[in-house]
Amino acid sequence: MEKEKIIELLNTDLQDEHGAIIQYLSHAYGIGEGEMACEIEAAAREEMRHLDWLAETIVELGGIPSLKRGTMRMSGESVPDWMGNNVLLEEGAIGQYKEHIGVIDDPKIKRLLKRILADEEAHHAQFKHFVEKSKKEGMKDIRGDRKDSVAKTLNWGIEHEYTVVLQYLFHSYMTKNHEAKKQLEDQAINEMQHLGWLAEEVIDGGGSPRIEHTKPDQSTRTADMLKADIKIEKEVAAAYDKAAKEVDDAGLRELLIRIRDNEIYHIDVFNDLLKEEEGK
Repeated sequence: MEKEKIIELLNTDLQDEHGAIIQYLSHAYGIGEGEMACEIEAAAREEMRHLDWLAETIVELGGIPSLKRGTMRMSGESVPDWMGNNVLLEEGAIGQYKEHIGVIDDPKIKRLLKRILADEEAHHAQFKHFVEKSKKEGMKDIRGDRKDSVAKTLNWGIEHEYTVVLQYLFHSYMTKNHEAKKQLEDQAINEMQHLGWLAEEVIDGGGSPRIEHTKPDQSTRTADMLKADIKIEKEVAAAYDKAAKEVDDAGLRELLIRIRDNEIYHIDVFNDLLKEEEGK
């Protein structure tokens, strides 16, 4: 099979991993604290690992990883409905990976896809169990309909964090600077933590997290990447600082200040990397 066709198939897989991550996180946040929510978040983290493996393989083949979000099944009025949709999503993934394993002739890539397939089969069984468990335990959607200025601020933060997670991951895949790659991966993980904190704050405040993103920067030259990353971090650090001064809740203010300070740290890291890159 031609390399371009393999890249196309792997990007389809990558997009669907992206969709699964958001679907599973949305369900975990909607259920709230507890063992099942933790296990669903763990499944989302495994899908993140798959996305990372696929993106790295695409780059090794000379391709560009897609940032599009693939198949999702977000309908359903109850937690058992959600878990049923997760079962169906995994069935689709299993069928697709089996198909791609059958047509791709590169032994290394076939081995990778078989490794991912094993996880998807485990997730499928897990979600089938969760359908029955959620019925038995009478699990409910704990999300509310709060839409005041605080909820809007928190959902703005989620949108930003989601955007920069994609942006920093993309930059980490495309840069040839090993230190920049490591730091971009680390900061992407930190931004994912922020997304989780904000989503939980939305839930606790009686709202519903909106996990959407704006357009990430897709520069492929390391200096351009870092300039874009510094720019967005400066803008958002100022926005978090402003939001922290405007909220009345002391706990929320503390969270926003903590995230602001993390963003300032990211600015310093990216500035150092940019100086080194431009000094080469």
